[in-house]
Amino acid sequence: MGSFSIWHWLVVLLIVMLVFGTKRLRNMGGDLGSAMRDFKKGLQSDEEAPTLKADPAPDAEKVASETKREKAE
Repeated sequence: MGSFSIWHWLVVLLIVMLVFGTKRLRNMGGDLGSAMRDFKKGLQSDEEAPTLKADPAPDAEKVASETKREKAE
């Protein structure tokens, strides 16, 4: 069993075109292309997105003085 020749592939292509139709195959190809394009955009936007900086931690002295003030009241 050797590899398929060009004639085998042409017959397979002809059968696929008869079963699905050229319009449906064209739509499927367009959908696949747009999905790949959107996927690549998504990957690029993740790399370019700035990292969010976390809020700085409150000063320990400030927190301690506030808790003392609350306890005193």
